[in-house]
Amino acid sequence: MLPLATAAVVASALAAYPGGAGSSVAPTLVVDNSFVMKTSDPQRAYEPTSFAVDRAIYDTLFTFERGDLAHPIPLLVKSWKAGNGATSFTFRLEKNVYFADGTPLTSADVVFSLRRLVNLKGSPAFLLAGVTVSAKGRDAVVMRSRTPMPQLPSILAAPPTAIINSKLVEAHGGTDAANAATADKAEQWFNSSASAGAGSGPYTLKSYSATSQIVLTASKRYWGSKKPRFGSVVFRNMPAATQLLNVARGSHEIAIDLSSQQAQTLAGNHKLRVSLQPSTWVFYLVSNDDPQISTVTPNKQFQRAVRYGLDYEGIVSVAGPGAIQAAGVIPSMLLGSLPKKLAIEQNLAKARAALAASGVANEQVTLEYPSDLTLNGVSFATLAQKVQASLQSAGIDVTLSGSPIASWLPRWRDGKLAFALSAATFDYPDPGDYLVFTPGELIGNHAGWPKGSDPAIEQLAAKALFTTAPTARKSLYQQLQLQLNERGPFFPLMQPAQVFVATADLRNAVFDAVYQVDVTQVSST
Repeated sequence: MLPLATAAVVASALAAYPGGAGSSVAPTLVVDNSFVMKTSDPQRAYEPTSFAVDRAIYDTLFTFERGDLAHPIPLLVKSWKAGNGATSFTFRLEKNVYFADGTPLTSADVVFSLRRLVNLKGSPAFLLAGVTVSAKGRDAVVMRSRTPMPQLPSILAAPPTAIINSKLVEAHGGTDAANAATADKAEQWFNSSASAGAGSGPYTLKSYSATSQIVLTASKRYWGSKKPRFGSVVFRNMPAATQLLNVARGSHEIAIDLSSQQAQTLAGNHKLRVSLQPSTWVFYLVSNDDPQISTVTPNKQFQRAVRYGLDYEGIVSVAGPGAIQAAGVIPSMLLGSLPKKLAIEQNLAKARAALAASGVANEQVTLEYPSDLTLNGVSFATLAQKVQASLQSAGIDVTLSGSPIASWLPRWRDGKLAFALSAATFDYPDPGDYLVFTPGELIGNHAGWPKGSDPAIEQLAAKALFTTAPTARKSLYQQLQLQLNERGPFFPLMQPAQVFVATADLRNAVFDAVYQVDVTQVSST
């Protein structure tokens, strides 16, 4: 997943909603963001800005609290249980839940919403691929999967699994039928204030523009105990430089897209709370295991030389303040991530000994990377130069070859890159999403690592897939990463910094790697 963002400065938004200016009854919360969105139709949307907006409008079966992605908590679910090796789940729903138009929420709405997600066949449809949903009376639903899905509660916290008012949506052209991809006509309605009764969240949509600003207003019929804390919430499409100016002079305001360097200019400003934390992106190197692609990179002693030759501290420094070394492929905020103490450390003696034992010490390798891509302020081109210098100190001769992402990405996906610099983030916040790094799975295949390449790792991955208890899952995924670090063709490098700035007159304003910011939890001090 490689996000692209565009930004526009809208003067009318600045005039209409100066940071924090609002009525004396309830203030206005302003969120400045460089918009990445196509729609607010929850079952079609799969972009960061859409997630932030839809989280406020629509409730999901589960949610996350204060950025804690390791422990999904029930929202519309009162109780639940898993059975048959995590292939069957029964969810009992909270009672007395109402949509914004006063319609009570039932199991029929859950079934309609999740079937619509799958049958629309949009970008987020894969989240519930292979899952069937059926009602069990008015207040319960049963979900079944062909394969174990212990990660299902985490998936059901994602905004595309939002529960919508089925009767109202059907009345405006929506459908959950098998042909929904062509028959559903509700998207334009979802992107208008007419859809105000479609969700059961604390806010409703007042106005929508995917290029300028989105305004939400407090729902008068919100069912939850924590009522909306603001009269309105405004999302404004602003470039980072404008966000920096706005948050520095505003009130009840949040800025999401500043770089770590921009954040440093705010040091000492007591009217702001500046957070630098590890991003969900993990940058990593790949040494292709396919001998048809290279005679050098599959060599296990060569891979060992790379593993111990990397200057991890120097590589992290490229990303600036707030970045950390990636101890494994699973990012630090997820269940099963490795603690810092288990991260690989540079050891040039080991690296040189392994290179000498490899028999390919005099061979040159070409490191390929997307030359026009920057994530969380980190340029792949700059990082590649640091990796090159690092490995050359261990005696590994590395040549750099950058190419535009449009030409680099197909070759990466086809497994044609011998030595590559890449990055990954999750599709859903659960360690199960990282089984793609094992032999025969998606990223494993990109690295020329087919099924049968490492039976021990494959058996461990299969066990992790079937395990549901959180403590046992954590242990299994940590064991899996330790073995990947020892024998796999992947070399985790670092997680860059994610900057989040909020004015000090806000409470519970924190970065959330799924929603960007969960405005339902933010309040005024």
